[in-house]
Amino acid sequence: MDGHCRPQAVNAFYIEGGRLSPEDSRHAAKVLRLRPGDEIVALDGVGGRFLARLGEEGAVEILEALPANEPRVRLTVYQGVPKADKLEMLAQKLTELGVSRLVPVEMERSVRRFEKTERLRKIAREAAKQCRRALPVEIAEPMPWEKAVRDMRQRALLVAPWEEAADGRLTDLPPSEDIGLLIGPEGGITAREIAESGAKTVTLGARILRTETAALAAAAIVMAVMGEI
Repeated sequence: MDGHCRPQAVNAFYIEGGRLSPEDSRHAAKVLRLRPGDEIVALDGVGGRFLARLGEEGAVEILEALPANEPRVRLTVYQGVPKADKLEMLAQKLTELGVSRLVPVEMERSVRRFEKTERLRKIAREAAKQCRRALPVEIAEPMPWEKAVRDMRQRALLVAPWEEAADGRLTDLPPSEDIGLLIGPEGGITAREIAESGAKTVTLGARILRTETAALAAAAIVMAVMGEI
């Protein structure tokens, strides 16, 4: 069949050794009602995307490579650990936006520790399948502030949306392929943390955004400014 006439594959799955996992195989057959011969997007977990055809019992036949869809810019979000399950939502949505790495950071105004790293990674993998992204956002182990600062200083450009910023906008960022975004927890970032991080502070406008809203809005703006959205 001519590639231009082939219907677009809707469902994406990770493959290993030319097969779906038993869990994905059951999901494909029982929930999605896919059958041998149906086409899918196969993700190899290391950045490759392929049009593939389902075979019997989870076997997968690769048909052709698909264009890469990983962003050129590597964006790391340093997220002050928030309350409840906000990190779970961020793992999903930041994957969709093309963010490369999510680092939970224990900051001065964080009110809890985070201990569900593996759950976040599973959510990110599922989000990558949903949006057919080659790779999920990388979920780092939670970092204490001092370790996070050392990590931040490895970025070519580090930016912190901050309610006390006098000026500066994300839309004015210079081109960069390695950017860090420092997002405070519910209580915000302290002046000491801003100074120690060395981040360039910017404003997100006259309204105070929730921590999860700030993370998503800032990530989307940066990806747009860098030509990825």
